[in-house]
Amino acid sequence: MECCFDAAGQLNSMLDFAKFGGIPMRAIICTKYGPPEVLQLREVEKPSPKKKEILVKVLATTVSSGDCRMRSFSVPASMWIPARLALGLTKPRRPIPGLWLAGIIEAVGEEVSLFHNGDQVYARTPDLRLGAYAEYVCLPENGLIALKPSNVTYEEIVAIPFGGVTALYFLKRAKVCRGQKVLIYGASGAVGTAAVQLAKSFGAEVTGVCSTRNVDLVKSLGAHKVIDYLKYDFTKIGDRFDLIFDAVGKISFLNSKQSLGRNGKFLSVLGSDHANVHAEDLVSLNELVETGQIKPVIDRRYPLEQMVEAHRYAEGGHKKGNVVITMEHAGKI
Repeated sequence: MECCFDAAGQLNSMLDFAKFGGIPMRAIICTKYGPPEVLQLREVEKPSPKKKEILVKVLATTVSSGDCRMRSFSVPASMWIPARLALGLTKPRRPIPGLWLAGIIEAVGEEVSLFHNGDQVYARTPDLRLGAYAEYVCLPENGLIALKPSNVTYEEIVAIPFGGVTALYFLKRAKVCRGQKVLIYGASGAVGTAAVQLAKSFGAEVTGVCSTRNVDLVKSLGAHKVIDYLKYDFTKIGDRFDLIFDAVGKISFLNSKQSLGRNGKFLSVLGSDHANVHAEDLVSLNELVETGQIKPVIDRRYPLEQMVEAHRYAEGGHKKGNVVITMEHAGKI
C-alpha cells in the first residue's frame, strides 16, 4: 500500500483519500536528514486553497545548494541548534521539500484579488513551509509570487530567482555602481552566473573566476575578464577590486584582502547575513529578464522521478548554473 503525508506531516494510507474524498498528487517526501536517497516519490493528498490562497499547478522547480543543505542538514556548527529548531529536531518538520517553483494558477480562494485562474507565475514557498517538490502547492496571495515574463519558459524562469535574489542582495549591499571593478569567485554556479550578469547590468567591470571548463560560459554572460583558478591565483595577478564576492563560500577575506582596492569590500554567501527576499526583488528580476539583461543558465533537467539523481548531481559541486526539475503533467513547456 502506498503511504503518504498530510499537511501536518502525519503518515496516512491512500485509503484515507477515498474516506475523506481527497485527490492524490505526486510529491517528493523527505522523512529524515541524510544523502539524496532519503528522498522518495510518493502520492499525497492534493491541497485545496484557503480563502486567501492560490493553488498552483507546478510545472517546474529547481534543486539549489540550499535545498541540498536542508535535506542533508549540512550547516555550520554554530547554526546547528537554531537550524534544528527551525527545520525539525529529529527529522524535517515539513516532509515535502522545495523552495522555488513555476506554474499555472489552477484555483483561487474566495477572498483572493491579486491573481486569477490561468495566471502564469513563479514563486517561493513561505519560509520553512517548503512544498515546491510536488505537483500542486497552495501559496498565500500576498507571498513572494510574480507573473512569469512572456519571453521565458517555466523552466527558464525557475532557474533565475534562487541565484538572482541572492546575488542581487549582496551586490546591492555592496552598492555596486558603474565603473567599479568587481570580482565574482565561483562565477559559474547558480549565484555566480546571476552575479556576473547583474554586476554588468549595474555598469561594473566584471572579472569572473571559475574552472577551465566553464571559462567560455562565464565569458558569454558578459564578464570582461575570466580567470581560470586551476591555472592562476587571482590574488597573485596584481589587480585590485572594489568588491570581491565569493558566490560559493570557498575563499576568505584574509586570503583575498591583498586584492582589494582602497575601501574595497569582501562579501561571501557564507557570511552571517542572509539574503532575505522581497517582492521588489522579483520585480527587479522581471525587468532584467524582459529586457534580456539577465538570462537563465540551466545545466541539467530532470523529471520529478529522478529527484535523487538531481540532488546527487547538484551537491557534487560542479554544476553550471542551475538544475531544474520538470513535472510530467506539464506536457511540453
